[in-house]
Amino acid sequence: QVQLVESGGGLVQAGGSLRLSCAASGRTFSSYGMGWFRQAPGKEREFVAAISRSGGSTYYAVSVKGRFTISRDNAKNTVYLQMNSLKPEDTAVYYCAARLWVAGTGISEYDYWGQGTQVTVSS
Repeated sequence: QVQLVESGGGLVQAGGSLRLSCAASGRTFSSYGMGWFRQAPGKEREFVAAISRSGGSTYYAVSVKGRFTISRDNAKNTVYLQMNSLKPEDTAVYYCAARLWVAGTGISEYDYWGQGTQVTVSS
């Protein structure tokens, strides 16, 4: 069982930056691929970024590539999402998720989810 708690969301102006954190419980964090997803009002949840167990491989949605960076610190059981050059269309609830052994881009592939953190980008 893995419990995930996101933090770092908030209100920011377009062009600004935020860093999201996701703290995981348990002693097997390094066994999990981690992902970030987001859901805007009235829209389906979508993939944002993912990272392999070691952090050696990362994956990004086209819409955020070059602006967002996913990273992890296995010693701290934490995964991060650095978001730069934010746009109003990035406004959403951001969720982190854990998948045993491998990272992935599909929502159904993940086993555990956090409760989400709101990110609002004003124009």
